[in-house]
Amino acid sequence: MTTIKISISIEEEPVSKLDRLVKNHIFSNRGKVIQEAIEAKLSRIDKSRLAKESSKLDRKFERALAEEGFSSELEEWPEY
Repeated sequence: MTTIKISISIEEEPVSKLDRLVKNHIFSNRGKVIQEAIEAKLSRIDKSRLAKESSKLDRKFERALAEEGFSSELEEWPEY
């Protein structure tokens, strides 16, 4: 993955916490902490968006659609 360097301003207290994580060898550097935090936040946003969109689905229709596909497949499967 290509990385891009950016510059940000952060208040002193969170930076002190970042530095403790680096000092305790939990992360290799400040950038790694921030990168993983951003990735985690974006992942949560994506999951919540998926959940929100999924909640709009008609469960009965989706189940009927899935079962319709299964019924035709069951006829083709060999008996064991």
